[in-house]
Amino acid sequence: MPTALGEMTPEHAGRLNAHYDAASAHEGQPLLARLRETFLAAGHDPEHLSLDDVAGIDQLHLGGRSASRALAVRGGLEKGGRVLDVGCGTGGTSRLLAAEFGCDVAGVDITASFIEVARWLSAATGLAGHTRFLCADAASVPLPANSFEVIWCQHALMNMPQVPRVLAEWHRLLVPGGRVLLHEVVAGDNPAPLRLPVPWASTPDTSHLRNRQQLERAMALAGFEPLSIEDVTQAALAWRQEHSRREKGSGETRQQPSALPGPTLIFGGDFVQMGRNLRDNLAAGKVRVLQGVWRLERR
Repeated sequence: MPTALGEMTPEHAGRLNAHYDAASAHEGQPLLARLRETFLAAGHDPEHLSLDDVAGIDQLHLGGRSASRALAVRGGLEKGGRVLDVGCGTGGTSRLLAAEFGCDVAGVDITASFIEVARWLSAATGLAGHTRFLCADAASVPLPANSFEVIWCQHALMNMPQVPRVLAEWHRLLVPGGRVLLHEVVAGDNPAPLRLPVPWASTPDTSHLRNRQQLERAMALAGFEPLSIEDVTQAALAWRQEHSRREKGSGETRQQPSALPGPTLIFGGDFVQMGRNLRDNLAAGKVRVLQGVWRLERR
């Protein structure tokens, strides 16, 4: 059951950590250590890396960096803007927004190993001065009210059982007239069960998909006015199909010793199947992908 404040329960947080950091438990070595070793094996200094070096482990959502750039342009991000990246993962989008759009970004994620990696990668890429990371529940962020002009969220709400509480927190954290930029997986019209595992869930108890109408209603009830909403499912499907073809062509599901780290180091050997299942769920209409911008109504 949710807590009295509607925050994520320790049990649910534990299930999310178990899903996203499953490979560490299997390998018996923390994610950070495995990533550092892989960079060294590939001939790269893990303390001095470029954004291209880390691209394989920092954009763990449909569309990769191109989707993040498109959302940033749609949302009109400005240099010096204060952004909260909710569900930041290993911090790739936070670093992209800092490096390419000149934003000051705080990232928050419930998975402790992701936050540890995010801090290291920002230091290694020279972006620690413009990014910071917190391990926290998105429904209870330990930061002052009116701290941000923009809330950014890509592929994270579907892991959150208490979206109204999360949106209330966004309302608190945003300045008046602040914006929410979303790139989110939602339930499609096909009610058949999802093919699992997918990147955000190995079992149904960590998947909390809502359909477009439910999401839009929740945003409206929380005081957010829609400025732009687009269904980008077909582009997301084409991107996932292309990546599935590459993965099939390589004939590999595990990281090669001399290669730069990729998603299999994070998700383990199930990653390729997760991608194929996501592709099939998209094609079957079980899930869709939205990109949108909302504005906090003036108080």
